[in-house]
Formats: sequence, structure tokens, C-alpha cells
Amino acid sequence: MPQKGTLVLWRPDIKVLDCTLRDGGLVNNFCFTDEFVKALYEANVKAGVDYMEFGYKASKKIFKVEEFGKWKFCDEESIREIVGENQTDLKIAVMADVGRTDYQTDIIDRKDSVVDMIRTAMYIHQIPSGIKMIEYAKDKGYETSANLMAVSKIHDQDLDNGLELLADSCVDVIYLVDSFGSFYPEQIERLTDKYLNFAAKTGKKIGIHAHNNQNLAFANTITGLRYGISFLDATVCGMGRGAGNCFMESMLAFLRNPRYDMAALMDFIEKYMLQMKKEYTWGFDIPYLLTGIFNSHPSSAINFIKEGRTDYSRLQQELMDMD
Repeated sequence: MPQKGTLVLWRPDIKVLDCTLRDGGLVNNFCFTDEFVKALYEANVKAGVDYMEFGYKASKKIFKVEEFGKWKFCDEESIREIVGENQTDLKIAVMADVGRTDYQTDIIDRKDSVVDMIRTAMYIHQIPSGIKMIEYAKDKGYETSANLMAVSKIHDQDLDNGLELLADSCVDVIYLVDSFGSFYPEQIERLTDKYLNFAAKTGKKIGIHAHNNQNLAFANTITGLRYGISFLDATVCGMGRGAGNCFMESMLAFLRNPRYDMAALMDFIEKYMLQMKKEYTWGFDIPYLLTGIFNSHPSSAINFIKEGRTDYSRLQQELMDMD
């Protein structure tokens, strides 16, 4: 599979998406202060980041509002309190999970919103429902993405069928998601080729969202980039549930596009993220490594750490027994 460009060139098709509030919100129930969110927004603008994901459009009928911060729900007025009319080059995104959002009431017309992109997350069996949501968002005037989760658990033929459905839909971007942080760069290369072949038939873009269970989120992201993926997800300091995500600082430093400025994030990290890491725990650790190796949901590792356990060999055996 040929590389797209070289490591010393920059590609104008690359788009960087910051999902610190959304994936990082899984660490603290989305309880970020407005000061933090405003500072992150301004840092992303200065850094030249292309998209900033503010959180979820979650159903208030399913999730209790009092148990979460406002970015679990991303009401229009909450976003506007941070960005105003967003008269910048940074685009605003939100995520909607299939089966967990009242999208027909909570996703308003694009002309009345500062949100630019609706990202729809789905499992393989939810693709028909996901496409219906994507069509709704598209009709409302939004850019759209399909984030197909738990790909490492999908059989090849089922994945082919699912990608064909998504490629034939009206979605703009199809995401390769390493939900359990179980993939290696060689596997990402093969999957990138598969995704791009389906996307080429209908002119879709491909994105990648990597988790850091095996300390490979950055390596897997740039592997996808090398072979043609153009939408790249990352979070500041890798903040995200469990092992976290690809580090935004690493990504911006690696990219050769002069529009990106890693230095713009440094003050934000010093002022906000150092304290955040004292209050909450995320990032690569042995329990997450084990769930990544055994292609398991990180909940086992999260519970292991919460219980203060250090019997790693026992956890390894428990994960082997689950396989």
C-alpha cells in the first residue's frame, strides 16, 4: 500500500479534531468549568486546530441532568456562552450516540446553531439507525461523520458490509475507531486500505480515533495518516477514559502544516491540565495494556484500578478466561 506523501511534507487535506471535552468528559462526568472550556477553545483557535468537539447530544430522558456536567448534553445556549457566534476558523462538533439521543428534538437547524458537524457513533448492528440519524443531520445542514465503534470485534465480512452501507450513505467522513486500543500499526495499515477503498467509491473522507491502551494511539494515528487518512482525533495530554487517546501535543508537533502551532497549547496545559491530572486519573497503565492485548473493554481495567488492585497476573488470567 503506497504512502500518501512523505513524513517531511504537509498535506492540505489533513483536519485535526480535538475531542478533549467529549472523550475527556468520560473521566469527570463532563464537569468542566466554563473557564476551562473557554480557555481550551481559545487555545485550539490559536493552535490552528480544525474542529473542536464539545461533548455529546445525550438524551435527558435517559441520562439524569443532575448527574453530569453540561457537556453531556451540549445545549445550544451552553456552547454559545463559550464561543458566541464563533467567528473563527475553528469548527464546532458534537457527538450523538445511536439509541442515546433525542436527535429529532435536540439537533436544531444548522442555520440556527453554531455547531458545524454532527458525529454519529454506532456499533455494527446499529448502522441502519445511524444512517437515519446522519440523514436527519445532513438535511438540517450539518457536516456529518460516522464513528463505527468496536471494529476489533467485527468479522471482516460484516465490516465490509457495514462500510459499504456507510460509503453509500450521505455521510461526509467515516471513522476508523480503535475502541479498545487493541490494534497495532500493521493492522491499522490494512484497515486504512480497506476503509479508503470503500470511501473512494463515493468520495468519502476517512478519519481515525485511537485509544492508548497499548501506548500506540499516536503510532496508530500517524500510520493511518501516512496511508491516506485525513481526519485525525486527539486530546490534550491524551485525556480520555481509561488509557486515554492520542496526545494532541504529539500530533501537532508531528504535522508539517505550518498552520498548526503546538506552542499555543503549552500555556493551557501548564495552567489547567497539570491540576486536572492531579484530580483525575487517565493514561497508559498495565491494566489497560492487558485489556488492549486481549481486545477487551477497558471497564475491567477501570474497576481493577478503582479497587486498588496490583495483582496484574490475576487480571491477565481473568481476561484470558473472558476470551
